[in-house]
Amino acid sequence: MILAEALARRSDTMKHLEQLRARIFMNISHLEGDIPQEEPLEMLNEADALAEELEDWIRRINRTNASTQLDDEMSLTDALARRDALRLRHSLWSGAADHAASDPSLQYRNSRDDLRLVASMPVPALRRVAEDLAREIRTLDLRIQSVNWRTELID
Repeated sequence: MILAEALARRSDTMKHLEQLRARIFMNISHLEGDIPQEEPLEMLNEADALAEELEDWIRRINRTNASTQLDDEMSLTDALARRDALRLRHSLWSGAADHAASDPSLQYRNSRDDLRLVASMPVPALRRVAEDLAREIRTLDLRIQSVNWRTELID
């Protein structure tokens, strides 16, 4: 099995677990005299088995990521950490640009003579950094996905 397929199965297992969780919570209590639509204990046992399956997927994916090289510079695990950090930085820069671009002072000003808030940094410069980070994320993500489709999952 290739890594990309294992990632898809892990995602499906996580979604199934979340759906089971919601169904368990909907059926865990009921009005006295009523019968739950589904048996919570059966669903809890199914969720337990799915959690063990998810643990196996995560373990195998992590082993594969750690032993797979994206290129001469970094492992797949290092690339994933880099992508996460880039996403965080992008969120910070684009959020700063969004806040600098908005004019919250319009909400608080009663007249033209009132003081208003002004941006401390130029919005275009903030957006350029955010766009550069987004481009770097896309490029790295394509490289990661390419490796995912060529790499066999480790047992």
